Amino acid sequence: MTDAVISSGHDDETAAEAAERALDEKTFGFWIYLMSDAIIFALLFATFVVMSHNPAAGSASHTLFRLPDTFAKTILLLASSTTLGCSTAATATGQRWRTLAWLGATFLFGLGFVTMEISEFYGMAVAGAGPWRSGFLSAFFTLVGTHAIHVSIGLVWIVLSGCEVTSRGLNPFVVSRLYRLGLFWHFLVIVWIGIFSFVYLPEIL
Repeated sequence: MTDAVISSGHDDETAAEAAERALDEKTFGFWIYLMSDAIIFALLFATFVVMSHNPAAGSASHTLFRLPDTFAKTILLLASSTTLGCSTAATATGQRWRTLAWLGATFLFGLGFVTMEISEFYGMAVAGAGPWRSGFLSAFFTLVGTHAIHVSIGLVWIVLSGCEVTSRGLNPFVVSRLYRLGLFWHFLVIVWIGIFSFVYLPEIL
């Protein structure tokens, strides 16, 4: 009987170690994904730099980009990064409902950002400054549009994570997924800071 208890305890420990190792492997794999995504954005930035010298006549960037709108989008995304950080802190202390509340706030800020992006793209297209107009605008729409798509995917991920927290609680698997969500979202915020600094700001000023 004693041997059975020892054996059972050993099996439980092995299972726990295997589960932890699986979570670590998923996190490592996600880091590899982020590095590949960083390479994609680096290539898009390089393409934009090259094509920025090919604007179409009558579509100067300083007349298309408006600093207040761009600044507002930046504030929304930075705020979403802060609220997601608060969600991570609540997760670490096992506060399920605070985690959900901060996730909800992150979703709203992110949704506001994407809505403003769509509005900007629509306004530019109506003004005749769509991606078909010049190499500069094509590179701009590709870079910023790719980032907006990533943020939209992040919004879907937030909704799914919220549903998972509601139904399953903060078990290790859910916490691991929330951690990867945080990595993804903060990565997008860093990319946006680069876009704001090297795409919008020099063209506006």
